[in-house]
Amino acid sequence: MFCLALVSQGVLDLQVATVLCLITEGAAVVLCWVAARDAGFRRLEVTLAASAVTLYATGDAIYSYLAVGESALVTASVADAAYLLFSVLVISALGVVVHRQLRRCLWPVLLDSLVGTLAAASVISIFLTPSLTAASLGPITPESAIAIAYPLLDIAVIALIAGILASQGLDLGPRWPILLVGLALFTAFDIGYALDPGTYLMGSLYDAGWTSGVVAVAVWVDGIAQPLSTHHRSNAGIPALAAPIVSTVAALGVLLLASQTPAPVLAVVLAGLTLAAAAIPMSFRHRLQRTLARTDDLTGLTNRRALYTDVPNRLQPGQHSALLLLDLDRFKDVNDGLGHDVGDGLLLRVGERLTEQVRSSDLISRIGGDEFAIFLADVSEEAAVETAARISMALEEPFTIGGVIVQTSASVGVALYPEHGPELESLLRSADVAMYRAKADHSGHHLYQLDYNDHREIRFRTVQELRTAIAERQFVMHYQPKICPGGPEIADVESLVRWNHPTRGLLYPGSFLQLAEEAGLMPQLTDVIMDQVLDQAVRWRSEGLELAIAVNVSASCLRQDVPHRITQMLSVRNLPPSVIVLEITEEVLMQEGPRTVGVLRELRARGIEISIDDFGTGYSSLAYLRDLPVDELKLDRSFISPMNEDRRATNLVASIIDLAHSLGLRIVAEGVENEEAYTALARLNCDLIQGYYLSKPIPAGELSAWMARRRVAAGLV
Repeated sequence: MFCLALVSQGVLDLQVATVLCLITEGAAVVLCWVAARDAGFRRLEVTLAASAVTLYATGDAIYSYLAVGESALVTASVADAAYLLFSVLVISALGVVVHRQLRRCLWPVLLDSLVGTLAAASVISIFLTPSLTAASLGPITPESAIAIAYPLLDIAVIALIAGILASQGLDLGPRWPILLVGLALFTAFDIGYALDPGTYLMGSLYDAGWTSGVVAVAVWVDGIAQPLSTHHRSNAGIPALAAPIVSTVAALGVLLLASQTPAPVLAVVLAGLTLAAAAIPMSFRHRLQRTLARTDDLTGLTNRRALYTDVPNRLQPGQHSALLLLDLDRFKDVNDGLGHDVGDGLLLRVGERLTEQVRSSDLISRIGGDEFAIFLADVSEEAAVETAARISMALEEPFTIGGVIVQTSASVGVALYPEHGPELESLLRSADVAMYRAKADHSGHHLYQLDYNDHREIRFRTVQELRTAIAERQFVMHYQPKICPGGPEIADVESLVRWNHPTRGLLYPGSFLQLAEEAGLMPQLTDVIMDQVLDQAVRWRSEGLELAIAVNVSASCLRQDVPHRITQMLSVRNLPPSVIVLEITEEVLMQEGPRTVGVLRELRARGIEISIDDFGTGYSSLAYLRDLPVDELKLDRSFISPMNEDRRATNLVASIIDLAHSLGLRIVAEGVENEEAYTALARLNCDLIQGYYLSKPIPAGELSAWMARRRVAAGLV
């Protein structure tokens, strides 16, 4: 383009400029078809635009051949058909993009395009009316038809640009500004040519302008041929009312000009129609904004606002209804493991399956990240529970999203109107409680019962506070030392979580852990705990204190990705796997079965030790000690407490210690509260001792002082 511009300065010969123009267009054609091949020839807009560029370049080649020895052709030729088809195909390619992305909101685009069309036609008609009049007065010839067709297509291009600029959320690829600037430049030179065709010479600046537009289309094609997920929002930052306002101002300008000087009647009529048409999109936008305010952007379902607006009006006295509250299980794992694109795709597909499982009259709303509410009007208890079961089963079927198979499940809580609440708020609370029961029981769905009403408000509020606490990391860790008998030095510690509640003070695990489990929040809480524990391990190691830290893990936390996640947490802190010991209970092993065993084997293979907490309190077989990857047994305090008074209790503890040692396992006695029990366990060769006799759980900052006191008491300092 720079070289073509030099023509105006007499630096380049017109013929040389023509050759450069043809070479540039040839390169644009190659770029387009390479992009189409990369897209697998499956993107219609890419193929249409590539064909447009090819036709234009072919038309220029034909024109140059026919005009050999002349500065320009004075009659119509096949090249004109190629030029006209270029505009038609570019408009078609843009139309495909608009239609595909804005199927639900196509009328606003068409209305904005109409306003832009009328305004552009009004302005252009002022300049082109003489040319159009001259072309239409004479006999209909190819030349006159072409003279009329060019400005009409220019008007169509301007109209589409107006619609695109006004369409919020339309994605034209990463290079949309290049396309729009190029088309605007192409149209401007077209208008200049229409005003005075006699000034055109081959290789002049006209060709530079037209070729710029063709190259812009080619560059755009190369951009949109990239994978769709790499595109960016096309017109972010452009006000939605920009195009209508500009069009209205242009129409007013035409009318003001017509009031001062003679102007073509056609221009005045078109300006008036522009103002009339501009009012239609404004009214349509108002209705559209009301619709969008009630619609979830991702799934297209109604949103929380619509739920709170519509449901109260549907709760009719004497008519039984139901509210279903649904939460996806382990959705965070999908987002963290597969990415937010897959997570968004899963939510979209979940919305589609929900729609398939309910009646058209039922209301489905996405009210949170992975939470949905479904209102069933005029329905019995049996039908509501059956619908919940059907939804739960439907969501257990695998989803295929972007070539990835995603397996998920959902917990559905069912609340009935009016039995479980007289208004929406109470129904939501009842359904929420039932949903947490379903999640805790792994039952898929659960019907609220009236006897859950005790402490319901407190439980509901505490769950919401727990969510906030996890997000704001309101938890602190205390550590209880484990000592080798006969030595003052600390061997390991067990981490115990406390909730530093903003109004209720420091809360112990018994007041919130079970509720976190029922609410499905244990995986997130465990992540917070693990982060704090490993950060503390880093600080201790910087002080020369290398301790293994035991962390209690529930069944809901032993997911397939846990070994990888813990390994990553260790790796980023440059910590060895031996710094962590995971404590699980016998019940976890017995209830969860092969899946949990597989996770434990993977953890053990990565060097992370496994401890069985509260050993001997369950009803499990001792065979798992032989078959499972276990490193440590923790004797429950119920075995330790009676040792002072019951010889059989002492003999039982001795037998368990011998059994553990014969299997190569470490044994820890917890709940040691007096010197007699400590002495007896030391005599029985218990490996580690833990309990209030040595120390209660203390903050990390107090552990060094505790160790110093131990050394002084032992006479080591």
